[in-house]
Amino acid sequence: MATFGERVVGAMKLDANTFEEIERDPSAIGQAVGVIVLAAVSGGIGNLYWGGFSGILRGVFALLVGYLVWALLVWLIGTKVMPDPQTKADFPETFRVIAFAAAPGLLGFLTIVPILGWLIMLVLWLWSILAMVIAVRAVLDYSTTGKAIVVVLIGWIVNLCITALMGLMAFGSGMFRY
Repeated sequence: MATFGERVVGAMKLDANTFEEIERDPSAIGQAVGVIVLAAVSGGIGNLYWGGFSGILRGVFALLVGYLVWALLVWLIGTKVMPDPQTKADFPETFRVIAFAAAPGLLGFLTIVPILGWLIMLVLWLWSILAMVIAVRAVLDYSTTGKAIVVVLIGWIVNLCITALMGLMAFGSGMFRY
């Protein structure tokens, strides 16, 4: 059984075996929540330059809600709409694995760097998407990566819309000020 740190590093290295191990370990739920919370706080710190203290709060809120919604969407799409014959994932398994796909977000604080912050954010975003594809393929036991990519893209688009709508309801149009 890997430690929390080993799992985070494995997820950041995009190691499919790490995601498979997390899927099989029900006790990893606390670690999964820890990854999301730490990534959310790190991303919130990255928003400090752009939005001050309220930027941290908005960033943390958006990332926490975003990963919960994304895990739910992946589970629903992957198990109800597009399952493979061998797909047998429940929501807790899916949540644990999807949460560890947030591991690249632990470096979100680096987006505070002026001028380069947007580039760092883009790299972290792409890295997280790759981690998500590997995590989805692992947790849903897909035989092809293409199917995992489709689930991730559908989930990402729907999640983006839901998160933006929730942000508007919670923070009003001030959410989009820079």
